[in-house]
Formats: sequence, C-alpha cells, structure tokens
Amino acid sequence: MQKSKKITRIGKGRSIVAYPDRYIVVDIETTGLSTRENSILEISALRYVDHTLVDKFSTLVHPYEPISAFITELTGITNEMVQDAPNIAECIDAFYAFVQDDVLVGYNVNFDVNFLYDNLKVCSNKILHNDYIDVLRIAKRVLPYLPHHKQTDIASYYGIDIQGAHRAEKDCLICHACLEALLKDVQKNESIQSFCQSFK
Repeated sequence: MQKSKKITRIGKGRSIVAYPDRYIVVDIETTGLSTRENSILEISALRYVDHTLVDKFSTLVHPYEPISAFITELTGITNEMVQDAPNIAECIDAFYAFVQDDVLVGYNVNFDVNFLYDNLKVCSNKILHNDYIDVLRIAKRVLPYLPHHKQTDIASYYGIDIQGAHRAEKDCLICHACLEALLKDVQKNESIQSFCQSFK
C-alpha cells in the first residue's frame, strides 16, 4: 500500500506554549479526517482578551460531499442544516479576516489548523500564518497520570460541562475552560512563564 505524500505547508505558523493576553480559540467540525478528501462543516473562533470573551465568529459550511450518518450522530449536524449555508470559499475568507494576526488556541489544534490552512490556500491563495497553542500538549504535561487526554476527559476531570460537545462553538468554550483550569493548576506550583519555558 502506497503511503500518501506528506503535505508541506509553507508559511504555516508554529506550535508554541505561551499564555498571551489576547488569543482566539478555534474549532472546526469536518466530514472526515483527510484535508485532501473531506470538507469543513462548521468553523468557530472565539476571541479572548484578558480571559474575557469579547468577540466571536461562527458559521456552518456547505460541504463538498454529503454528511455521513456517523458524522451526524457525532456532531448533530445534518445535511438539511447545511443546505443553505455559505460555501467554504466565503467562510474561510471571513474567518481569515476575523483572526488577523492573533495566536490561535485549540485542542489537538494542529488538525484544525491544517484544514483551515489548506482550505484558505485553495480558495484564496492566502497563508494561515498564525502561531498556535495546543491545549492537549499542556494537558499531557499537567495531568500525566490520566489514562486518556481527550478534551472531554480533561473537561470531566475538572467538572466542566460537556453537554453539546462536538459542535464547534461549544468545543471552543470547553477548550477555553480546560485551558483556564490547567493553568490554575500550574500556578499552584510554579509561574506560568516558567511552565511555558519548560517546553522549549
């Protein structure tokens, strides 16, 4: 079986560990796992300044392919819901205009960033250059004794409400709550600055 060629994403931002005063939590829902073969169904981006939600971008996306029963079961998004939604070319430009140069934050966020990068490049020939923070990396360092580190596992550990998970905006809210809880645990033992530097 021939392996698929690795995609080179020139100009893509870096994975960093930091805690900026301003950042955007992002999440997408998709029809599958392949950036080559599958479509984005939903994009959400929540802008936080000094721990406070100040603005948001959220939209369903009309996909290039039908939504499978599995994806509908997982996300609750049906073919009927996206029938009149804007296509990815419209959505990705609006997303790009919204995020500007802000740092992106997400859970296993490289997945989301790759989909967003590839669709932006195809649709608009623009580069998603924003650096990004993966809350999964932080969770694995802060809670190494947990058997699993899915976002819902971390949320359950901290008592964060996960009702409505697997919709993009709700997942952004869960992700941000997880980040805040994790960093509170960090602050009990060391400074956030020292913790972030320990990843370098």
